[in-house]
Amino acid sequence: MLNIKELNISLYSLLIQHFIDKEPIQKIPVGSFLFQEKEEVENIYLLLNGSISIGRVHVKGKEFILKILSGEEVIIEYELFKQHPSYHFFAKTMSNCDILVIKRTQFEEYALNEPSILAALSNHLSTRYIKSQIKCQDLIMNGKKGGLYSILIRLCNSYGIVTENGILIDLPITHQELANLTFGTREVIQRMLKELREKDVISYEHQRFTVKNLAYLRHEVDCQNCSKQICGLN
Repeated sequence: MLNIKELNISLYSLLIQHFIDKEPIQKIPVGSFLFQEKEEVENIYLLLNGSISIGRVHVKGKEFILKILSGEEVIIEYELFKQHPSYHFFAKTMSNCDILVIKRTQFEEYALNEPSILAALSNHLSTRYIKSQIKCQDLIMNGKKGGLYSILIRLCNSYGIVTENGILIDLPITHQELANLTFGTREVIQRMLKELREKDVISYEHQRFTVKNLAYLRHEVDCQNCSKQICGLN
């Protein structure tokens, strides 16, 4: 029987311990696809360093970024334990990345035969499920503007560094990428960001945002003060 201490070990940590000496670390340059929609699943990925966007491309060609993963993340984007599964999303590097590639079959066999992995996997997937539900709620209930504000809050939780000027979001991100995160247009996002700058809520330099008034954003979206584990962009 698993004890509480074993249940608290992350899936990432358990997989690193088991596979780090079995597979080489691969260096993947910025702008590369790990996989694309509809490709058959061959691997799962452990992101050691760097940032990766997970998303979909609309039939008309518009890109939607579902989440951004950075450092020490497990990338599992398919239906587990299914014969010949396919990816529903793409994974694209936003920076140079160090990645451990693990065969899907080896990962699934390990999970089915090791209770601690199966427990950690269940915890990982349930947390991701709750995050996805809350993101959908924000986008549906608060519209484009509220969607942008909630994304900025999540960026603060996932990448924020407290400075004397506010919370620096330590992740280079363009206006277009921010639009892709809200499924809006760059022009609309730029207009809303301009309003926030004029109200001195944010600043933007060298592709990095600083949120100067987080309380304003939280008030506008009726923030429920969820934990950072839940209210993140990963």
